[in-house]
Amino acid sequence: MNSKMRSVVNEHMDTIIDKWIEMMKEEKGERFFHFMPQHLVEKTSREFTTLMTSNINEDQSVQNNERLDDFTEKVVRFGWSIKFVNKAIDNFASVVFNLLEDEEVITEQNLRIFMGVFTSWINPLRESIIEAYAIKWEQTDTLQKVALQELSASLIPVVEKVSIMPLVGTIDTERAKLIMENLLEGVVEQRAEVVLLDITGVPVVDTMVAHHIIQAADAVRLVGAKCMLVGIRPEIAQTIVALGINLSDFTTTSTLRRGMAEALSLTNREIVEVE
Repeated sequence: MNSKMRSVVNEHMDTIIDKWIEMMKEEKGERFFHFMPQHLVEKTSREFTTLMTSNINEDQSVQNNERLDDFTEKVVRFGWSIKFVNKAIDNFASVVFNLLEDEEVITEQNLRIFMGVFTSWINPLRESIIEAYAIKWEQTDTLQKVALQELSASLIPVVEKVSIMPLVGTIDTERAKLIMENLLEGVVEQRAEVVLLDITGVPVVDTMVAHHIIQAADAVRLVGAKCMLVGIRPEIAQTIVALGINLSDFTTTSTLRRGMAEALSLTNREIVEVE
């Protein structure tokens, strides 16, 4: 039974791919099949169909892990959602099933048998693809988070002896550790004497965030520099007071501009207007 199905599928592979692409284009919110270059759509579609037919060309559930990894890495990069991947598998099974009916491989007499064949063919593939997709997506998401955290906790030298670390987004324990490491390494490398921690982009400053900032300021002091906290918005100031957080050990300003003027003053310089 499988040999006959295999023969028809292999013989009509181009037709299957074309019909599958047409079905995928009709999916709501679909972007890949409409906006990507045609050669890329065809290449990806052929890789997908090759993956989907990999275990009907053998009489057992053959999984090509390398092919599976390559495909899932690619579709994650293209932005396919898990729902879209699942729909792609459903549509592929539907196209093949209709083709086999048209070619009278599947008839009313053997319908029940082929339903079993389809189940044993599609289900293991679906599980493998979704599992590989989930792993690949998690790996990609982790790498993106690390990259984003590193980019959002960089110490930037502004002028000699003065550096700024602009902080954006939520600060959790893991990110606070990264901030501390980048801060201390940057202070030493840049020979900074004053560091401005700009929290303008931090939405919430609670006890934990304040604790991390105070720790960072103390650590900066130990390596011979002074830490200033700038960008304190009125609502952040109210929160700090309400929580009873003591920030009296280091200078604070409401704006980066005021902080910069203070930093220059601490290093015996000032901003002078030039006509």
